[in-house]
Amino acid sequence: MFGIVGVAAITVICYLIGLSVKVLPLDDKYIPMIVGICGAILGVIGYVSGMPDFPAQDMITAVAVGIVSGLAATGADQIKKQMKGE
Repeated sequence: MFGIVGVAAITVICYLIGLSVKVLPLDDKYIPMIVGICGAILGVIGYVSGMPDFPAQDMITAVAVGIVSGLAATGADQIKKQMKGE
């Protein structure tokens, strides 16, 4: 159960990072890369901190889980935009 919560937490944190980056004078094309890297870092932190039921048993998998979670935040933002018709 906690593993899913940990992944969701990474996604939410990366989503908020993505929203924060949008106010910077950067091109939006860099946001997926930024949230992917932040997700990777958070995945490693989740693994190293011994988060209960974290869905990674090694560092490489932790990085991959983090990247996918970070990129899921970008996908969530795109779904929100599509629902609004932007």
